[in-house]
This record gives sequence, C-alpha cells and structure tokens, in this order.
Amino acid sequence: MANPVWNTLKDLAYGGDYNPEQWPEETWHEDVALMREAGVNLVSVGIFSWANLQYGPNEWHFDWLDRVLDLLHQHDIFVLLATATASPPPWLTKLHPEILPVTAENIRLSPGGRQHYCPSSPYYRAASKTLVEQLAKRYGNHPAVVGWHVGNEYGCHVPRCYCDESAQDFRRWLKLRYRSLEELNQAWSTAFWSQRYQDWDEILPPRVAPTFVNPSQQLDFLRFSSDALLECFKREVEVLRRITPDKPVTTNFMGLFKPLDYFRWAAEEDFVSHDSYPDPADADSPVAAALTFDFMRSARHGQPWLLMEQAPSAVNWRPHNVPKADGQYRLWSYQAIARGANGVMNFQWRASRGGAEKFHSGMVPHAGKDTRIFRNVAQLGRELKHLSDVLDSQLSAEVALVMDWSSWWALELDSHPSSRLSLTDQLLRVYRILWRKNISVDIVEPSSDLSRYKVMVAPNLYLVSQPAAENLARYVEGGGELVMGYFSSVVDEHDVVFPNGAPGPLADILGIRVEEFWPLADGLTVDVHGMNGFRSTADIWSELINLKGAERWAAFASGPLNGHPAITRNLYGHGRAWYVATHLHIDGLDTLLTHILHTVGVNPLLINAPEMVEATVRRGPHSQHLFLLNHSANEAHVQLDSTWRGSSKIVDGRIGDDSVYLSPFGVAVFSKTD
Repeated sequence: MANPVWNTLKDLAYGGDYNPEQWPEETWHEDVALMREAGVNLVSVGIFSWANLQYGPNEWHFDWLDRVLDLLHQHDIFVLLATATASPPPWLTKLHPEILPVTAENIRLSPGGRQHYCPSSPYYRAASKTLVEQLAKRYGNHPAVVGWHVGNEYGCHVPRCYCDESAQDFRRWLKLRYRSLEELNQAWSTAFWSQRYQDWDEILPPRVAPTFVNPSQQLDFLRFSSDALLECFKREVEVLRRITPDKPVTTNFMGLFKPLDYFRWAAEEDFVSHDSYPDPADADSPVAAALTFDFMRSARHGQPWLLMEQAPSAVNWRPHNVPKADGQYRLWSYQAIARGANGVMNFQWRASRGGAEKFHSGMVPHAGKDTRIFRNVAQLGRELKHLSDVLDSQLSAEVALVMDWSSWWALELDSHPSSRLSLTDQLLRVYRILWRKNISVDIVEPSSDLSRYKVMVAPNLYLVSQPAAENLARYVEGGGELVMGYFSSVVDEHDVVFPNGAPGPLADILGIRVEEFWPLADGLTVDVHGMNGFRSTADIWSELINLKGAERWAAFASGPLNGHPAITRNLYGHGRAWYVATHLHIDGLDTLLTHILHTVGVNPLLINAPEMVEATVRRGPHSQHLFLLNHSANEAHVQLDSTWRGSSKIVDGRIGDDSVYLSPFGVAVFSKTD
C-alpha cells in the first residue's frame, strides 16, 4: 500500500474541502493567498464535481481543474483529488433512471440531492469507473496530487437499496456465502413461518412485509449492503492503484456509522479518514468524539489517521445549530491529534453562497477574512507548523472495548426481549468512565489480536461466531481480564440461538448458564450488593443466572430476582472472566471497573485530574508528547508529573512549580526526547 499523505507533506496536514467550481475564477487567486495565510498545506478537490467534469457520455471538461491544480501547486498547496463519484450528474440519471435507488417501501428516489444511486447498478459502476480512469490518467502524475479521496461519506443518505438489481446482486452475494440453498435454509431457519426456498430467484431483499421479516435475512442483507457499497469503493481503488500505485487512497468515515462495517472498510484503505461533527450545545460531545477518534486509530491497528471534515463553527443540518465557542474549534482539533490524527481538515474552505449547505460554516465565512472564524483558523494553522515531530508518534492502550458490526446489527433487530438495548449507548457508558480516568482505550473486534491488552470490556456481544469465541477463550486463558455485559453470546453468526441457550460457546469461560432473560418493568429499580462493600442500583434489564463454576461477586438485593447472581467472576486458565447481568447505574459500573482496573494494574494517566480535562500521550521512537485539553469553560488546575516540567510547546494558561493552570477551553502540549 502507498504511504499516507503526511509522509509527503512532512507536516501535520491542515486544510479542508475546496470547491472552486462554485466560484468565479478570480476568487481562486484570493483563495490560495488566504490558504497560505492560514497555514493550509492540503485541500480535497472535486468531491462533487462530476457534473462539471463530464457533460455527457463522451464529453469531458478538464480545463478548469487543470488550472485549479496548477494554481495550488504554484502556491505549495497539496491536493487529495476526489473521484467525484458521490453524486451522479443529471444527464446520467436521465439516460439511465434505473441507477436511482429504491426504498424498502418500493419508492424510487429522485435526483436533486446527492448519493442518488444504487450501489449494485451496473450503469453506475461502469460510469464511475470511466470517470476514475480519466482522472487517474490525467492527474496521477500531477505534482500537486498526493492522494485520492474516493467517493464521499458512503451510505450517508442511501445505505441500502431494495430494487430488483439489488435483489439480483443480493442473490449473487448469498450464493458466495452459502454453498447451497439447503445451507441457506438451515442458516435462516426458514422452517419457521413456511419460508423455505426452493429456488434462488425466490429470495428478495427484506422489503416491507405484513410483520417481522426473518431476522437472519435482515442480518445478511445488512452485511450485503455494506459489502455492495464497499465493492463500489474497491472498484474505484483498483483503477487508482493500477494507474497510480504510488498514490494513497482513502474515503471519509462518519464515526460509528451503523450501516457500514468500518473494520472491513479500513482494511481496504491506505489510511483512515473521518468526519467529526460534535454538537457544541452538548456537554458530553467531547466524550463521544473521543470514542470515535479512538475507533479511527484502532481500525487500522493503531496507525495515524486523518480528520477529513469538521466544522470551523456551526453546521447547518441540526434543528438548532449552535456555533463553536471561542477556543472550541482549536481544542477539538487538538483532541483529534491527541488521539492519533496526523492531520486536521474542514468542510469546507469557503462557505457556499447557495445550495443546501450555505449556512454550514467555512474556514472563510461569508463575512470574509476579518472575522472570528478566520482568525481562529489561521491561529491553528500557525501552531500546527511547530508540531511536525508528532508525526512519527502513536498512542498505546492497555484497555480495549470489544465491538462487532454483525453483532450490532443483530442486537438492534426487532422482536427481542427489549427494544431498549443500544450498542452505542452501552459502549459510551463504559467509555465515558475510562475517558474521565484518562485511560487510553482501543476499540477492537473479538477476532483480532487481543494479547497486548490487560483488560477487555465487551459491553454487549449479542452475536458470537465460533472463531471469535475461541479467540476470547485464548485471551482469558492466557491471563487476560474479560468483562462481558448482559445479553451477550446469545446467538451464532446467523442470529440463531445457541443450543442450551446463552452464553453458548462462552459458557466455560464465563462459568454460568443464563436460564431466562428478565427485562425490568418501566420505572423499576433494583438493588445490587456485592463483595468489598459494593452497592449499586440497576434498571432496564436482568437475567436469571445459574452458576456453573463461577463465583457470585454480587447479587440482586431486591426485585424479582432477589438473591440471584447479578455479577459473576470466573477463573479460566491464567485469567478471569466477569459477567454483568444487569444495567448498572453509572456509579456502580464505575466502581466495578475501577476495582478491576486496579486489580490488574491499569492506572490513570493523571491523578486527581479535573473532570473535564482530557490527557493522552503519543509516543514515537525518540520522543513523547503529552496533550492536556480542558473541555471546561472554567480554568482547570492539573498536577504535572516532574518528567514533563520544562518541556512545554503550547500552553494556554500558567505553569507553576508542579502544575498547569489551563485556560477555559485551553490546550497544553509538552514534548520530550528519550
């Protein structure tokens, strides 16, 4: 795979989406001058320019793009050139209306927005391939172009298509997954409700039906839909790597975006890119953003990543769009770098005057250069020039959260004991505790290499494959500490309940058997009492558990399961496996995790840090970098380890003998060589 763009830049990447086709050419010269003033060294060009590049099947117009790329190169600004395939032009959908996607309700969507294409459409795939070939041949050797931005936010508006072409593609996908119809019928439990298939052509996407659609069919269609979009991405990447093998490829992810299995997608990229839009009005935004940043770093096993999009101030798509306060744009940019990003980009360079996103903030706002936004943008650009030594550093973690996309999809299908179970809610509950302790976290699949982690927390793993179960067993047997949340290891990869019920293949590791799921009635809170004086309350969920080798660490002290185990602990090989059979309130969950972390020697990065101060360390071959980020609107007092004293690079506030007094929304960066 090709090297990521920052290897060419030799600096942290800084810039944004640049859409010169929206502006008269005289504005381009003003743009590049302002980019230089703002410290911009990288822009993404052409993301939505298909209609400006191709007027018909054989009518190409590249002259304007030639001039743009030449101008950027003359001013030492590098380019991630987009393949422009995210929004088909009107002439293409008029010529081939069958490209347009169809909903589960059999409604064909119209053009007029963006992403109006069926990923299985052969016409769309052929047209996009032709466009990418033209771009690669013309610009692959252009000195400004350092990489490719493929598509854009895949699946954001049309994650699934239910048309007849998609139905055919779904059948092709199923034939590769299952060796025969008999195997599919077995996997899908089609004996239920008289659904047995005698011919592949009988199989349809899970369109709207009188009642619950077969959950195994739904799960496979979710997998297929992610793969269908991934196939579009891979077809473009194949062209780019064939013609320009030295240019890296990426596409922009959107946090923990449920429709696409980003673990599978990340493996096809040269580096991961991410679009981040925390809500300034939500005090919890820094926590959710940090979780997604840690995922982006983890998706390619700790490699640096690129923040492709963020807003310099307000967005336009929420019901109520609050601007970023002074300091927040800079603070949240540093948060991405602190969690492994090697670049910070924005949507977009210049705020649009028309179109659906005209009220989305730009690095150059409507009011122009003499504005708060542009001053903030330029300040950050100047500072990043002094942090190039961060490029070769990465984060390391002793704790990991376990998640699996198929399990996420299956967990949140219908006709379950409760509809209140949300994977992201469960992940955030655990992550928030670790974030406030300034304990670094990776997010991993259950089938990945787990050996380097002291603690693995699986807030929910409803679906477990046999290879994943065996991998978790090896982890615990080898000395690991596994914490498993409720309603886990219930079904196999086909969403079929394990023989003898939960926890299926994890029964020996956990040392329990779940006799019955017991969702708690609305408003009911139960007490949980355990060892070491543990006291908590719980709601939403409980389970009737039988001990099969595990010890009862805590029990229900009230409610319908009074006296039965609520938290169990089991010795397995050289490690231990915990099972939490209820929805502990946050204080109780914090107490439990703190006990487990202390037992295995995982310590916070800072002792007694203020609640909204975030701390991380990036380590390289010859240097270390401590980031302190104050997410509070008040000054924060942080005690500083003696090894970091006298090594400051950026400090917003004051440095005392053994402390840092961070300004509101302030940042401090300390660096030292080994």
